[in-house]
Amino acid sequence: MLVRDRMTPDPICGTPDMPVTDIQEMMREKKFRHLPIIDEAGNLAGLVTQRSLLRALPSDVTGFSRFEISYILGKITAKDVMTKHVITIGEDIAIEEAARIMADHKIGCLPVCSGEKMVGIITDNDLFAIMVDLMGGRRTGIRLTILQPDRAGEMARLTTAIANEDGFLSVILGYPGNEDATWISVCKVNNLPVEKLTAIIENLADTQLLDIRVTT
Repeated sequence: MLVRDRMTPDPICGTPDMPVTDIQEMMREKKFRHLPIIDEAGNLAGLVTQRSLLRALPSDVTGFSRFEISYILGKITAKDVMTKHVITIGEDIAIEEAARIMADHKIGCLPVCSGEKMVGIITDNDLFAIMVDLMGGRRTGIRLTILQPDRAGEMARLTTAIANEDGFLSVILGYPGNEDATWISVCKVNNLPVEKLTAIIENLADTQLLDIRVTT
């Protein structure tokens, strides 16, 4: 899966001279938290976020009326509050690399660019949706969490044991265990009862069933 497969293409953008009051209204109406800012040539110039909008207000607004706050914000434009040094990615980047960049830099979105032209955007909400798909969050079946040795052939040994009993594996993914040289596999299986699946895993040497549950 690549970024281009899950990004929002041609996202709504603002301009450097756009008043922050208009940006606030747009973000509230469209229910998004990030607004890319592009210049006249269509190149990415910056990014406005909910956090940068909060920084547009005086640190202490207790002495201001609602009308005074609106007046102050009406004088501030996107170029005054936007982040100018924006981390971007290309559309052919693997989705897990985009997720790693967002996690490492603690950011909620990545504009997707081809050269200097912005062609899309991918956000943390997109990554959450991907996680639901990868984990089979909308698929029914029996969900197993299995602790295995982290060595060659273990995944094949697990899937073969299930397939030999006519089990249908609709989801399988894994991640490193808490201890060295261990691996945790998460599977979703149909066509087999809980008791049969439990017995299959218990009969695999060096393998431990951590959790099993029916998902609907």
